Amino acid sequence: MQSKHLRWYGVITLFAIVAISYVDRINIAVLITDAGFLKHVGLAANDRVSQGFLATAFMLGYGVSAFVLTPFCSALFGVRRSLVYGLILWGAVTWASPMFNSYGLLLASRILLGVSEGPLFSLASSYIKAHFQSHENGKPNALVNMGTGLGLAVGYPLVGYLLTQFEWDSSFHVLGVLNIALGIPLVLAFVRMPAGHVDGVKPSSLGEAFARVGGIVKGALHTRHLFLITLLTSAALAYLWGSSNWLPTYLREARGFSLREMGWIAAMPQYATVLAVFVGGMLIDKLGRDRVPFIFMGASAGVALSVLMAINARDPYAAASCLVAANFFWGLQSPAIPSTVQYCSRPEHTASAFGVTNGAGSLVAGFMPALMGGVIGAVSHGPATAGMAAASASGFFAGFALLIGTQVVVFGCGFMLWLRDRAQQAASVSQSQVS
Repeated sequence: MQSKHLRWYGVITLFAIVAISYVDRINIAVLITDAGFLKHVGLAANDRVSQGFLATAFMLGYGVSAFVLTPFCSALFGVRRSLVYGLILWGAVTWASPMFNSYGLLLASRILLGVSEGPLFSLASSYIKAHFQSHENGKPNALVNMGTGLGLAVGYPLVGYLLTQFEWDSSFHVLGVLNIALGIPLVLAFVRMPAGHVDGVKPSSLGEAFARVGGIVKGALHTRHLFLITLLTSAALAYLWGSSNWLPTYLREARGFSLREMGWIAAMPQYATVLAVFVGGMLIDKLGRDRVPFIFMGASAGVALSVLMAINARDPYAAASCLVAANFFWGLQSPAIPSTVQYCSRPEHTASAFGVTNGAGSLVAGFMPALMGGVIGAVSHGPATAGMAAASASGFFAGFALLIGTQVVVFGCGFMLWLRDRAQQAASVSQSQVS
């Protein structure tokens, strides 16, 4: 009973670390609204593609790391030590980022930050798989994923406040210290794998190390429905990264909010995500595994409709409210992704299986901010009868319309997962009746 109680402290720790990591990730999204920061790195205010590629660079490093580093972290270091090493690295990179005084160097720092954070969700998934059975993993997955929304919700107004009160580089320094001073003590105190669990046991030779990693990767590739889950994850993350990285600029330039208003209004959709992730986790445990695909289908339809309403709304507060609704629906589907990976993979392969789906998903989704930036820039520079402001707003509306397409993919993948699970259950019933 005590171990079951203590396992939740590890989940809460992972929730806090995910929240911290998402503040790091969207720091740039707020800073690109600041003229001083743009001048420091040599970026033009209307260069939307280069601005979007700062987020893409992070996701490229993140995706490759989730693929390559996750098996080594799982096999050689284990969950606890991998988290500590990651926090040290990404805290140092964040703190040092203001020293990079060119666009190329800043891109390199974002890639390195992505590399250091890449294994995080895979390690969290491995921890949950080790401590919770399939019928009870909805709530811990939901709690960890709530860190995504909370990090964004806290990050936008926090970075906005630091930007209005201090120099732009203060946000990097504050977040770098926060990673190390808060994250590492929590991991050392509360993240423990179950007794007897093979977690980071040092291999006796280099050959054994590579054999162990190879076995983990091979096992991960045998995860059921791997391609469908990976495609679904790619589309879901594409929405998250496209919307979160362009939301502050959208609110300021397309909807006319001030910097102070932008901070708290940008936070509202993220609080909706936090609430929805919790509700989604409850739904997973309540509905049962066979109905989880319905969460993907219903939530994706809600996201697409809400974004469409936001684009067509004339009142800026009505548009912001629609984006709050869109993030709520996205949050419902969020915990269902790791829950599905854990259900379809073996315990010893869960971290690497999630590394494959999350890594590939991140690589694909990483191009969404740059793609949206290209569309925003192209349409903004096109003809506009009402002047430059109308052209800029039209660009953002066109860019945000791409987010609807991501949810069409999520809906289709959810439908296919439901069909395949239904066929598998029918085959199992037929075999039991024959025997």
